[in-house]
Amino acid sequence: MNDILTIGLLGEDFEMSYYDVDSILTDAQKLPCTFELEVPGLGILEGNPGENIKAGTRIDLPLWLGVMLSIGARLGTSRLVTLDLPSALSDRVVNALKADPRTVDLRSLAPHFYSLSERVLDLFEEEEMVEVLINTFKKRAAEIADHAHNPKGALGEGADFLRGLDETERQLFRVAHDSAKETRIWAGEAKKR
Repeated sequence: MNDILTIGLLGEDFEMSYYDVDSILTDAQKLPCTFELEVPGLGILEGNPGENIKAGTRIDLPLWLGVMLSIGARLGTSRLVTLDLPSALSDRVVNALKADPRTVDLRSLAPHFYSLSERVLDLFEEEEMVEVLINTFKKRAAEIADHAHNPKGALGEGADFLRGLDETERQLFRVAHDSAKETRIWAGEAKKR
């Protein structure tokens, strides 16, 4: 059985792993959506059960739902909602990432920041933002590796940086830390516990 679900209407790039918790949590993150049409009986999304959602209403919806409701344009019909960039990818955040990506607390913006960014940028054509995020990851990865290879790297001023890592970066830190530890054990510099 294939554990990757491909949604045909959205193209081959829109994949989510059925069993991957991080993928599920990424798809649950909220995305601002604006309804283009009045929708009867869907007021529950606004907290008004039984009411209609009026055209122009802006609601934060889970990523998976917002994408599903916006596919009308790809099918040649009018779209139900228009997707907007999430606040985690706002101009303010992008400018901060351009200035110094190591000072931005990505976890407070979105626990799965890079996964969310990848999914959202599959929907929007934002080439400059892609470049900013690639540079952000490169600079932060170097800092993460430095903290992971230094046994005392998680102490002191590095603790704030490490607290701000998103899930992808935390996995990178764990792998780098564990490999550095195993290398020290192999070289006889540390004892296996």
